[in-house]
Amino acid sequence: MPESDPIIRLAGVNKWFGHFHVLKDIDLEVARGERIVIAGPSGSGKSTLIRCINRLEEHQEGTIVVDGVTLTDDVKAIEKIRREVGMVFQQFNLFPHLTVLENLLLAPHWVLGLPRAEAEERALQQLTRVHIAEQAHKYPGQISGGQQQRVAIARAMCMRPRVMLFDEPTSALDPEMVKEVLDVMIELAGGGMTMLVVTHEMGFAKSVADRVVFMDQGQIVEQAPPEEFFAHARHERSRAFLSKILG
Repeated sequence: MPESDPIIRLAGVNKWFGHFHVLKDIDLEVARGERIVIAGPSGSGKSTLIRCINRLEEHQEGTIVVDGVTLTDDVKAIEKIRREVGMVFQQFNLFPHLTVLENLLLAPHWVLGLPRAEAEERALQQLTRVHIAEQAHKYPGQISGGQQQRVAIARAMCMRPRVMLFDEPTSALDPEMVKEVLDVMIELAGGGMTMLVVTHEMGFAKSVADRVVFMDQGQIVEQAPPEEFFAHARHERSRAFLSKILG
């Protein structure tokens, strides 16, 4: 794909869970290297939106194109997308019976086919990147929640993705652990990674995002640069949300 083309494009995307219309006519383009924060009340479709981008959820109508690949039922296309799109969840989803390092080795070794030594070198590089290399031989249960989430970020980065999706990555953390995870995400953003982040951390949105996308009831209600969104939100629903979350 030409570098000027959007790395992600959603056009007319609709999704239902049974009779519940969770995504309604979503149109969104994401430029390479762009950092987008997706905000909105609970149940507005934020998490479902990003889960559709790597086919963890299947959309029923519309088109989703990621780095030139159209998401369909084609298993090979889905596998290609998942190799290029990393995802970090609310829960860390680490294997408790494997060490931190072993958790990171799995995908590079078994999915990418890297020799174990090369996969281990890559894993240690990423653990260093998230400032947690000294925990490599501990088990997830032996480290804090903030450290576990940084391990999860490093695990996703081991695949050298072109896009990173974050689904409320700090919502399961104690307040004192939130900053250490956000600091790692800020470093990633500074390195030019394309990022879509579902979060209620508006300080992160103000300091890192190129654009805030506000969703409500399955629709994109408003999108704007953070300085404009926070100072001059145009839509009544956006203003009501900000008044609650910012006090």
